[in-house]
Amino acid sequence: MTCSVAWDDAGLPAWGTAPRADFWVALQQNGPWGNKAFTQSRLDPAVGGAIESAALGAGGRALLIRPPASHADHADHPTRQVYVAGGLAEKPWLLAGRVDEPERVADLPWQLLRADEPSEMLAAVPWLERLDRGVLLVCANGRRDLCCALRGRPIALELERERPGQVWECTHTGGHRFAPTGVLLPSGQSVARLTPEVALAALDAADHGWLATETFGPWHDRGLGHLPPPEAVAEAFVRDLTGEVVPGALSCRATRPDAEVEVTHRDGRVWSVALELRTNPDDLPESCAKAAVTARSWSAELLRVG
Repeated sequence: MTCSVAWDDAGLPAWGTAPRADFWVALQQNGPWGNKAFTQSRLDPAVGGAIESAALGAGGRALLIRPPASHADHADHPTRQVYVAGGLAEKPWLLAGRVDEPERVADLPWQLLRADEPSEMLAAVPWLERLDRGVLLVCANGRRDLCCALRGRPIALELERERPGQVWECTHTGGHRFAPTGVLLPSGQSVARLTPEVALAALDAADHGWLATETFGPWHDRGLGHLPPPEAVAEAFVRDLTGEVVPGALSCRATRPDAEVEVTHRDGRVWSVALELRTNPDDLPESCAKAAVTARSWSAELLRVG
């Protein structure tokens, strides 16, 4: 049994498992990917390593992307697609461009990716331009985990037929146990157990700058990665409770570490949310290549409304 099937059968929630990132950068690299894709692909490993390290060092994440179901031997591309998503905490924005030299991505002004709006980034990087539609990156690196290939690649291909140019296969985002998983840009929301219906709704909403209610709830919503896990759980819980679809409309403050979070809406409403990290009775594998371990998942409960 694969890891994602085991977690599905256990019915465990995905809240609070989003990869941490204050911004996202995606670079096209066709062809095969190894376990450590940035240094184990047909991308120059020195360049790939520099991009990955720079993104992590600045508090974000970098991914490699390729068109769904592209053949493993089709690694040549005269220019490469690049996506840059920032401003995640307040008003997410998405930039796109093409480069013929991947080294140019390593030279991005990483400190500008946290900005609430992209004007400085656009001025500093003239080959990027604003993109006013959503992009879905579906984890599909089978060398990292079997579930990502078996469950990620087919749904990416199906979605590409419906939304050409808006769906890409991507490298490791974590959370194999929730495959098929994806990251939505520009919001940075991580979505578990993707279905075509959920993914298409998410893209439709992202085209308008919103989050899709179809992604809400503990089954699909891994959370917003710019928040620490407890705050991401509370934020996702309140979004599900209220149906709030505007990214950045809710802010969070931990009042008791890992136990209680205060969530505040821009309009002044306040919710206090109790959290618990529960242990599953049975051990479960977090990856197809690893032994079963203690399985934990977050639960949330409304304490009071202010």
